[in-house]
Amino acid sequence: MSSMETINRAREIYEAGIRSKVEKGNEGKYIVIDINSSDFAVGDDYLALSQTLQDRHPDSALATLRIGHRAVGRIGGRVRPVSS
Repeated sequence: MSSMETINRAREIYEAGIRSKVEKGNEGKYIVIDINSSDFAVGDDYLALSQTLQDRHPDSALATLRIGHRAVGRIGGRVRPVSS
């Protein structure tokens, strides 16, 4: 399964049954979803959450989403001139 297919499947799982359970009070936190089992973990450290799910499900296929946001993070930034 491609990365995009994994993310799309995770979004489907999230919308179908997880969102209503976790969204209130967790906006901005990460959710890692195992698309094979639909198990998930919510918190501030997505690497720790991923490890937790890998420990529970060694053959997991994981995707990370950010609750209440379109993207997990942002790449890039503002370019500033170097002062002389």
